[in-house]
Amino acid sequence: MSDGPLFDFPAGFRIGPMEIRPATVLAPMAGVTDTVFRRLIRNQGGCGLLMTEFTSSHGVVSTKTAKPGKRNRNFRYLAFAPDEHPITCQLFGSDPEVMAEAARVCEDRGFDAVDINFGCPVNKVVKCNGGSGLLRDLPLVEAILTRVKAAISIPLTCKFRAGWNDHELVFIPMAQLAENCGLAAVALHPRTREQGYSGKADWTRIAAAKASVKIPVIGNGDISTPEDAIRMYRETQCDAVMIGRTASYNPWIFRQIASYLKTGCYHVPAEVERYEMMKTYYEMLDQHGESDALGKMKQFATYFTHGVRNGAKLRTEIYRTQEVKQVLSAVDTFFSHQLDCAEVA
Repeated sequence: MSDGPLFDFPAGFRIGPMEIRPATVLAPMAGVTDTVFRRLIRNQGGCGLLMTEFTSSHGVVSTKTAKPGKRNRNFRYLAFAPDEHPITCQLFGSDPEVMAEAARVCEDRGFDAVDINFGCPVNKVVKCNGGSGLLRDLPLVEAILTRVKAAISIPLTCKFRAGWNDHELVFIPMAQLAENCGLAAVALHPRTREQGYSGKADWTRIAAAKASVKIPVIGNGDISTPEDAIRMYRETQCDAVMIGRTASYNPWIFRQIASYLKTGCYHVPAEVERYEMMKTYYEMLDQHGESDALGKMKQFATYFTHGVRNGAKLRTEIYRTQEVKQVLSAVDTFFSHQLDCAEVA
């Protein structure tokens, strides 16, 4: 057995007056971290803070003037259930006034904090000077942070990448700028915009950012296992760890980290548990009345069949379906056969 009880890892951290326990955060992921997925993660235990999908500040502001029938899409991004607290709404945009107004809307809707995205590397966001595109314009970053901070009373945080490329690194100036503007915490993904999600996340940059400021620094990038979370803390002294892509195919990751810290070991779910997880999520989508429930089911079939024997067969079956009920039936049939075969073997 590992020396689990001896692991040095923060029990929690603070974002302004808000105490987050445990010191783990679900990263904001476009198309993934909607209210249904967040509740799935919350129900597993072990995750201290949830974050929404990154949301257009212009879209949020438009909800105030749009006709009721046209508000659905924008309101969907801001929808959350009471059991999701503590929860942060993440915004992107480049107009300080619009960002400030959007942050006020988020506060009015009951979010515990607002986060600003300076990390998204997607072209259509960057071309609008949003996401990581702003890393090339620190004066505008300062204007946005200053204006938004003055507009709300709940904590303000931001998430950013290391820089545009390896020749334009700004992670330390960004961390210090955030601190000087009164932000409560920052999260750093240490890849550059040029890297996208390729290559290795350089955790030494997280350590350097942490050493440069007094506010909490949340580390993000390349945490696939509980051991990775412990190692990130050991190497960087970050105040918390943020997990994104791993959570999409391993929703148990936060619970595994909590178990590993307490006992030195953790449970790897059996195939029947992956079946139960997949079925639970799909039924939650169906019950929530998600307008694109079928599309979500097809999307998550890729994530949830990760490591499943003959998973490609189930994915193909789900991709071909045209109705939610057909998907649920396909999942039941596939795993019934899988589990019967496993018992015979």
